[in-house]
Amino acid sequence: MRKYDKEFKKEAVKKYLDGQSVASISREIGVNENTIHKWKKESLLVNGEIDQEKLAMRKRIIEMEMENEILKKAALIFSRSG
Repeated sequence: MRKYDKEFKKEAVKKYLDGQSVASISREIGVNENTIHKWKKESLLVNGEIDQEKLAMRKRIIEMEMENEILKKAALIFSRSG
């Protein structure tokens, strides 16, 4: 079993939190998807429990970023037709 340093794991989880899929991270860095899921879970643990607030905030940020992209595209479409 290969050992990965904390920085490597942290960067992989950061990619996930930035919106990249686990599958694409797995292909990019050559690590099994299950391993990345494990690292993701470990990074969200606080005193042995998952930090639900942190998880909810990350999900909300991703949702808002997606909404922002949709609004940008809609503004572009409406500016062309007007």
